[in-house]
Amino acid sequence: MRGVLQGSVIWLRLLDLRLLLDLLFASALGVLLLARVRESRTLWLLRGWLFLVALVWVVQRFANLPLTTRLLEAVVLGCSLALAILWQGELRRLMELLGTGRLDVLLGNQAADQEMSGTVAMLTEAAGRLSQGRRGALILLDLGSDLRPEDFLNPGIELDAMLSVDLVLNLFAADTPLHDGALLVRGNRILSAGVILPLSRQGITRYGTRHLAALGITERFDRCLCIVVSEETGTLSLARQGKLERPITSSRLSDLLASALAPSSSKSPAKSPGGSVVPLPTGRTVAEDTPESRA
Repeated sequence: MRGVLQGSVIWLRLLDLRLLLDLLFASALGVLLLARVRESRTLWLLRGWLFLVALVWVVQRFANLPLTTRLLEAVVLGCSLALAILWQGELRRLMELLGTGRLDVLLGNQAADQEMSGTVAMLTEAAGRLSQGRRGALILLDLGSDLRPEDFLNPGIELDAMLSVDLVLNLFAADTPLHDGALLVRGNRILSAGVILPLSRQGITRYGTRHLAALGITERFDRCLCIVVSEETGTLSLARQGKLERPITSSRLSDLLASALAPSSSKSPAKSPGGSVVPLPTGRTVAEDTPESRA
């Protein structure tokens, strides 16, 4: 009898340990998922789905409610299928990262953030000089979205060159074949030029192709920024998470880039002294300026 009791105590302790490890690993996975999502609406959906999963686990573990459990499982399954359809691009990218072992991108590459912080001055200077010369430009900064050629309408010409002010100015010279596309910058390198970006789905008519392309790529990928220089007016703009702030000065651009690279950067766009934020029909916002420009 004593042996049976000792065996039962050991089994109960193992169960407690397994329960503790289960909760620990599940919480760590939930925190990792929530930390990687920065777009507000996506974050709300993920929170709701994780809440439903946790509710099903609690009911199964601590309550003898078979009908309620079945209903909750059906709801979780339906929500999972809906999220798989909505996030098919993100799930495909997740499978690619896991399959290639690129866990640094999945977990957040801090070294890349440090490299990007060293490019702020060069990008700000280049954008300021392009603005003064009224030379249209579109610069895409990959801050961790791991953008691939299939994410663009046209991947452009591969360069893999060290970022410099003179190179940016030369690539956006009016007589070069690559000046109409975008530059793809990651870290301190220009990966490609002449990239054709997908246009925004917001249906804004008062902006030109460059601004719509900047909105379009930042709508689809939340860890990237787009610097836009208007060809007609020289106005500087910055697109992030499907929102556009304009007009901005070179110093304002530098501040926005620095805050975007900071770990505690805000999720909502800051208002510039020269512009106001107005709502769009889709529920997003865009900074409004004087009725000038088309890029």
